[in-house]
Amino acid sequence: MVKFSKQFEAELIPEWKESFVDYSKFKKELKRIELTDDQQLTDIEAASDFFGCLDNELNKVNQFYRDKENELLNRGQSLRNQMQILTDFNTTLSSSSSGLVTDEECRTTTEQEQRTMGSGPKQQAEKNEKKNLRLKESLTNPWQEAIGGASRRLHINRPKFRLAEKMIKKAFVELYRALDCLDTYRNLNILAFTKIMKKFEKVTNKQVRDISHKVVESSYFNSSDKVMKLKEEVEEIFIKHFVNGDRRKAMKYLKPIERKESHGLTFFIGLFTGTLMALLAGYIILAIFLGTYEQHSDTIYMETVYPIPSILGLIFLHFFLYGCNIFMWRKNRINHSYIFELKPAEELKYRDVFFICATSMTVVIGVLFFHLVLLYKGYPYSHIQPIISFLLLGFLLLLVYPFNILYKSARFRFLRVMRNICFSPLCKVVMLDFFLADQLCSQVPMLRNLEHLACYYVTGSYKNQDWQYCLMNKNNRNLAYIVSFLPYYWRAMQCARRWYDEGEATHLVNLGKYVSAMVAAGSKMAYDNEKNAGWLSLLLIASTVATFYQLYWDFVKDWGLLQSGSKNPWLRDNLILRRKWIYYLSMGLNLILRLAWLQSVVHYNLRNVDYRITELVLAGLEVIRRGQWNFYRLENEHITNAGRFRDVNTVPLPFND
Repeated sequence: MVKFSKQFEAELIPEWKESFVDYSKFKKELKRIELTDDQQLTDIEAASDFFGCLDNELNKVNQFYRDKENELLNRGQSLRNQMQILTDFNTTLSSSSSGLVTDEECRTTTEQEQRTMGSGPKQQAEKNEKKNLRLKESLTNPWQEAIGGASRRLHINRPKFRLAEKMIKKAFVELYRALDCLDTYRNLNILAFTKIMKKFEKVTNKQVRDISHKVVESSYFNSSDKVMKLKEEVEEIFIKHFVNGDRRKAMKYLKPIERKESHGLTFFIGLFTGTLMALLAGYIILAIFLGTYEQHSDTIYMETVYPIPSILGLIFLHFFLYGCNIFMWRKNRINHSYIFELKPAEELKYRDVFFICATSMTVVIGVLFFHLVLLYKGYPYSHIQPIISFLLLGFLLLLVYPFNILYKSARFRFLRVMRNICFSPLCKVVMLDFFLADQLCSQVPMLRNLEHLACYYVTGSYKNQDWQYCLMNKNNRNLAYIVSFLPYYWRAMQCARRWYDEGEATHLVNLGKYVSAMVAAGSKMAYDNEKNAGWLSLLLIASTVATFYQLYWDFVKDWGLLQSGSKNPWLRDNLILRRKWIYYLSMGLNLILRLAWLQSVVHYNLRNVDYRITELVLAGLEVIRRGQWNFYRLENEHITNAGRFRDVNTVPLPFND
């Protein structure tokens, strides 16, 4: 049987942790009373400190509950108004023959309603005021034109109406989630107070449960029923207006059920991982026997075949580390689903990520092993080259596969976020957008290999294995350098858009970090084209500035560390991991891996190994650094949310109040 303290810790809302009753504090207080000599402890002494602490915790819970309740009640009233305006517009649109509502039609419809229903001048004025409100710009669709204005006529057509309806629907879902969280908060605290009083009676042999129960039951957070009434009202409105009276369908939106994790999935992870290890061992042994990856090895293989497994290997290494991140976030109660705005029924669990990685890499290594065996048997490149080509093509087709299997929601979410990144700064930027753009900044070698393969196949060089064409062609070399700049450019444009939307100068400073990275990349390009002391000096200066800029932003802004006056030296006051040395170790690793650019200056290669393998190892180390960075980035975001008690998303409403 699970102890209540562990159950309490597992079920509480992470962002509200500080506002819950401090159950561990009461356990320590009871332990102190239990260890005190009975002869030295009078009845008053035994109860005074304990009940004083109990009163403080009860007041804290009551105050937080009252504040949250008022906030949700105000939000509920705003949504009622929004729903009424939406209903009025729907009525007007239905009666309009053109499907377009203008200010004259709104006034005409209102006058007809007045004559029909006999409403007075006051009611008519109120309806006119509501119907002439304008739609604000939508967060979810940045290209949607704002409607109306002080000097413009009101034009609302059916698509804009549907957009407003979608926004209000999402706002009702988030309100219901917030009400559900507050209900959970109340129930857990009531149970905690009950358990505390039971333990107190057991330790002191004093019967105080009846008195304490009366105090807790009469407290505001237990006696108020406003949340329950609002919750029922939200259900009724949602069922009536958004799902045509289907309660079961409504609850799928309001209270979605998380997918159950299957033991069969765990079995297949183990099965494919074992198969992957066996195939990888066979491939390495055969590659060593053939000398495939030695210096001055088969150039055609390294230029035409090797880039494909290196691309897929870096991608799935990154994805595997994301699965490790999910595992650590869940273990440490970091609410990544809320931070990324993921739906509980659609988000990937860490087992899903491990299954995808194990299955995909088994296929990749299996195909590589089969291809190498055919080479060993003497088959010409022209006959077996399509095997590797179809491997990459298969993964690309799987990514856009339209049917609802193989994690369609996750695949299409990825494509939508990539669309938003590519169209920066035209799109509004949310957490998932710039988080994925940061991942791309660590995948520049993968993107360059992808560009090289695209050139190799698009230009038809694969027909005669003319791999040198893409390396020697000037236009393609320039395109390769542009690809190297793209992730930093996209990220810089996202910072510019966030500064435009939010007006915070911090985003401009962050933009400077990516500009410095682009300058360093440009100096590296110039040094590769013309190796002389001048370009080397510029490369060292630009890369050093960019590195210190990035390190400062990593530690101070993204991770929230190096806070002056912190009780944890060089760290911050609130730490989720208990062992402080892990933070210091991670800072050291981040510093070392940020200096990987020095390899481009010293050109160090692993002994008797092709230089491309060295580049792959360095690219893999950068991906590992990014995986570590991800954990601390979301830890800091979670602590910020907890400090502001943010647990649900605030949805912008379409109509002005």
